[in-house]
Amino acid sequence: MSFLKKFLQDEQDESVEETPEKTPETTLPETGAEVTLAPLSAAGEYQLPLSEDTRKDVQEQVVAQLREIYDPEIPVNIYELGLIYEVNVSDDANVEIIMTLTTPHCPVAESMPGEVELKVMGVPGVKGANVELVWDPPWTMYMMSEAARLEMGFM
Repeated sequence: MSFLKKFLQDEQDESVEETPEKTPETTLPETGAEVTLAPLSAAGEYQLPLSEDTRKDVQEQVVAQLREIYDPEIPVNIYELGLIYEVNVSDDANVEIIMTLTTPHCPVAESMPGEVELKVMGVPGVKGANVELVWDPPWTMYMMSEAARLEMGFM
């Protein structure tokens, strides 16, 4: 189920899910994000077509990179802020990001998609990245993670 469909179904859901314990072998030191790294060839590329497990691994690595990008006006990363609607990895190692901004008049409207694309291209094995900026559905504070809403004082 895509993020948008899940969000629209669960927008007001207040439940909190327990997360499994992270281990040093599966946790990125910069962000604490848990990933399972798939094997790369000596050239730093995955064997194509990507398996479902490898696509999931790449997606987790992409999300970890997106968590390093912060909105310049809000002290929360763009993933927790809810600006990333979907992260899709194709079987040929291309990544599609569907995202929004807090408002169409956001001062980073021109630069943020480029920054996202550069971060995604930095993930080992990614062949290409396409960032699509959308305005529908419009961003609301309910798209933020619970932790982000708490940090921003919305809870």
